[in-house]
This record gives sequence, C-alpha cells and structure tokens, in this order.
Amino acid sequence: MAIEVSIPTILRTYTDGQKSVTGEGATLADLFADLETRHQGIEARIVDNGQLRRFVNVYLNDEDVRFLDGITTKLTDGDNVTILPAVAGGSK
Repeated sequence: MAIEVSIPTILRTYTDGQKSVTGEGATLADLFADLETRHQGIEARIVDNGQLRRFVNVYLNDEDVRFLDGITTKLTDGDNVTILPAVAGGSK
C-alpha cells in the first residue's frame, strides 16, 4: 500500500531534499515508523512519546488527523499525508 507524504522544507534534510516521499502502513504510526527506516531521524521530529508533537500538524487527504484518530488514524492505498509545522505569530 503506497501512501504519498508531503514533506515541509524544515524536514527535507531527512529526505535528501525531496518534497514528497512514499511510505507504507496501516496507520499513521506505522507510516512514520516505515519512513524512519529510509529517512533516519524524521520520526522523532513528528512523534514524541507515541503522540504527534504539539507543533506539528498532520493532514490525511486534507483532514486534520487530530480531529480523526490522531496517530492511530487508519490509512488506505493512495492516501495523501501532509506534514506541516505549526506557525504562530502576530503583531501588536
């Protein structure tokens, strides 16, 4: 089962500059573990203690996985996963 994963600029050092990689897994947790086998260090930047890091947003086919089943969200062949760092800021 092939899942396409969009990689943000800040994590592309782990993917040799690739904007997109493919992985496999029945859940997001499985997918991130699979990515780690080819892109050492990437999983720790996304997952902490079995949960998504607070300042990382993950979307499955344009749906925020925090409103689905989080890291245990189930995946199917052909899904698209987008990883985005959270952005904060503003002005006074």
